[in-house]
Amino acid sequence: MSHTRPTDLRRPLTLRDVSEACGVSEMTVSRVLRNREDVSPATREKVQTAARALGYVPNKIAGGLASQQVNLVAVIVPSLSNMVFPEVLSGISAALGDTGLQPVFGVTGYKAEKEEEVLYEMLSWRPSGAIIAGLEHTDASRAMLENAGIPIVEIMDSDGTPIDSVVGISHRAAGMQMAEAIVAAGYRRIGFLGTKMSDDHRARKRLQGLTDGLAEHGLELIDTEFYTGGSALKKGREMTETILARNPDLDFLYYSNDMIGAGGLLYCLEKGYDVPGKLGLAGFNGVDFLEGLPMQLATIDACRYEIGVQAANLIAGKETGGLIGGHRIELTPELVPGDTIRKA
Repeated sequence: MSHTRPTDLRRPLTLRDVSEACGVSEMTVSRVLRNREDVSPATREKVQTAARALGYVPNKIAGGLASQQVNLVAVIVPSLSNMVFPEVLSGISAALGDTGLQPVFGVTGYKAEKEEEVLYEMLSWRPSGAIIAGLEHTDASRAMLENAGIPIVEIMDSDGTPIDSVVGISHRAAGMQMAEAIVAAGYRRIGFLGTKMSDDHRARKRLQGLTDGLAEHGLELIDTEFYTGGSALKKGREMTETILARNPDLDFLYYSNDMIGAGGLLYCLEKGYDVPGKLGLAGFNGVDFLEGLPMQLATIDACRYEIGVQAANLIAGKETGGLIGGHRIELTPELVPGDTIRKA
């Protein structure tokens, strides 16, 4: 579903804005931001504090082009290693293919401070737009995005208030959808396994949705197993072994993503668990490699490619009557039961 409003993009901030905010000359501001050494520490700190609070990003385009933007779209995602975001990037690249705009990618590693660094660097080249994963940002990142003076599209998540436009799914609703499927299939003792839960806001929302959905049926999560590192088949096997050793009577395991879910499935099949009869399993994302497993893991298709296409279309002004900014597109994820949930 999409709602639009006429664009009200703000003008990019200038040296004068920073100068007025901290009470020093534009020349001094310029010296500080170019890391010149002929500025006192106190003045340097005053300028840097003001620039950060405002969200000011220096312009790295050559002087003759300083008033222009380049035909680049900044795309900032948490990871390229878990098979999820490459499909998003493919959708973005495909949609921008005939627009003259070129995507450039930055990776944050799910770290808020790294997102600040990547944003600062990318916005300094004055891209024509920015696509960034997630709705949660530091105050400094939010200030930079709000004052960039370009279309901003936050992607993957619709549970929150966007800075400008948003394209995504409700992860809380996805968690509730999985809870309904689990309960309908007759499972009652459920465990949740997740990676990077402290930094992955969307996985936490799915866990909350799962918890809320189970509560509607008078059920609670029996156990959880978290890992702070990345996702991998081996880690999924280890986490599954750990949680089942601790709670052998669990009858369903819901994983925060397909990668660790696939590792868990391989472990359970190797150890002779009756899947899905005695133990059901499900992941999240709907990645293609699931079709190559001995059994197809139940999952939820997160509409990754379509999210990329829709976000790029908004940046390029396609299908919006030329209006850029203020759009909200919420896609509906699809539950794929596969072979690891009992037929209800």
